[in-house]
Amino acid sequence: MTESPPKREFPPLRLLQKIPRISWRDLAVTLGPVLLLSALAILAALHFVRPAPPGSLTISSGPDGSKFRTVAESYRKFLANNGIKLVILPSRGSVENLQRLSDPDSGVDIALVQDGVRPDGGDSSSSGEGPDLVSLGSVFYEPLTVFYRGPRPLTRLSELQSKKIAIGPEGSGTRLLALALLKANGIEPSGPTQLLDLEGDAAIKALEDEQVDAIFLAGDSATPASIRQTLHAKGVRLFDFPQADAYVRRFRYLSKLELPAGAFDLGDNLPAEPIAMLAPTVELVARSDLHPALSDLLIEAAQAVHGRASLLQNASEFPAPLQHDYPISDDAARYYKSGRSFAYRYLPFWLASLADRAVAVLVPIIVLLIPGLRAVPALYGWRINNRIYGRYAELMALERAVVGPLTEEERVNMMSRLAEIERSVIDARMPGAYANQIFLLRRHIKFVRDQLAESA
Repeated sequence: MTESPPKREFPPLRLLQKIPRISWRDLAVTLGPVLLLSALAILAALHFVRPAPPGSLTISSGPDGSKFRTVAESYRKFLANNGIKLVILPSRGSVENLQRLSDPDSGVDIALVQDGVRPDGGDSSSSGEGPDLVSLGSVFYEPLTVFYRGPRPLTRLSELQSKKIAIGPEGSGTRLLALALLKANGIEPSGPTQLLDLEGDAAIKALEDEQVDAIFLAGDSATPASIRQTLHAKGVRLFDFPQADAYVRRFRYLSKLELPAGAFDLGDNLPAEPIAMLAPTVELVARSDLHPALSDLLIEAAQAVHGRASLLQNASEFPAPLQHDYPISDDAARYYKSGRSFAYRYLPFWLASLADRAVAVLVPIIVLLIPGLRAVPALYGWRINNRIYGRYAELMALERAVVGPLTEEERVNMMSRLAEIERSVIDARMPGAYANQIFLLRRHIKFVRDQLAESA
């Protein structure tokens, strides 16, 4: 008794319907370039997008109790309201501030610096290129006030030759500026003129006691109160700079200020006549790699702190993109031109920073990935149709060969080739949407096979 062959089991029809008939090769060839281009675009965007801004900054300010220190404290309060911690390092003034900024290991990110000062303690008008630093803008004036004793008004600083002059201590911005202006008038430290280290109240007292002939005051030593007090001193005059325009042309970091009569004392009309003064501006200087978001935030802090009117400035005059010793950073120039970006205008700082970086990733997704994915089905269909049409090309070639005389061997080879074409069609993984074209192709294969059999 012969054994019957084992019964072949077929999977249920529903299971067959669930098996995806997908050509993974065609899908990979179609989808791969879209994903690759999108990934490259996203990586390129991430390369040019700055990371999240740091949560803290370090500023080199000035001596305790100085205006530089007071300004830094005001900045700290503003930044704290936006989630940024500002660490304040006291210093001896602008020279030390620049030295710290120039040192990559100092940890200082920003500093207040009087124009005309260089980290080597020299005068910027005669120095070469400075360190790799940028300016976020000028934030306030640091007026230079010169008092002197004399029976008549002086019109040129050169008239102080051979006198005793208090110009401030070594390393101070006042001393550097005084030395630069005196040198331009032919007065050198090695000459007959005595240049003393006195500043502030000590210099004013020495002038009142006739121990010096002239004093240079600037910054914290030249407050409106101290100037008013000195103007009331007997025999003391406030120097007017009739050559102010020439000084400004020669020293690019100086500005000309015109002080009206009675500016310091309306009752006594002091000064009695309008006076021209010279003033360097103080810049907010930063390293060139300062995060753009923090650059914007610092300029906003400067607007809040320095935007009000005062005796020497108009409302909203500062901060201003006045380029003197250091170039205005690209981020600061963009802010002064167009203000805050949309995200930072309407969102909290931390959220705006996140959104700003997310946009850089979303742009290539929107521009490349989404349209590419929408085109994938059409490209996939084109590849499937192209494979089907390729089989038709082979069938047409075989059909043309049937018309002519064939040897038995040629007929067998052609039958074998038709079988191979049919088998490749049956084994091909095709989506169900192309079933009609597949069955039609198989009918055409049968048609050619029948023609081949009839020609035998």
